[in-house]
Amino acid sequence: MSEKFIVGIIVSNHFGVLNRVAGLYAKRGYNIDSLAVGETENPEYSRMTIVSTGDEYMKNQVLRQLEKLSDVKMVALLNNDSSVSIEHMLIKLKLGNEGKAAISDLINDYGGNVMDFGADFITAEISGSSEKIERFIEAAGEIGILEVCRSGLIAMLQGSDSVFSAD
Repeated sequence: MSEKFIVGIIVSNHFGVLNRVAGLYAKRGYNIDSLAVGETENPEYSRMTIVSTGDEYMKNQVLRQLEKLSDVKMVALLNNDSSVSIEHMLIKLKLGNEGKAAISDLINDYGGNVMDFGADFITAEISGSSEKIERFIEAAGEIGILEVCRSGLIAMLQGSDSVFSAD
């Protein structure tokens, strides 16, 4: 049975690493649903968060193959019970008969902020779980979506321990 899973990776922060990791997925015909990469507290390392959909075999295969890459320092499967995750989105909505107030109310209902607006559009930012982002997109679809830009999921383990310590 296929399901979404999150892989957290600490990698060396230099040219070509992202290409090698993405290439590993591509060579095996695995799709990346979401990818976020950023420098860690130590500039020598970057953290990658990759969301994919697959069965248990694919999960295990991805983890084993990633561990073999020389630039990969740490790999972990992040599950919902032991990790925190968030996604960030910018969305540009068409202003129609609803008016700015109704759209602003929707944005506020989801804890978002208006980032830009004009005579015929409002751009908002929304942060939260992927499910929350999806619900907002569904609600905003009735208004009229002009453009969407999503960050990709970022995640880390709960608690004070840092499994991804790259020292």
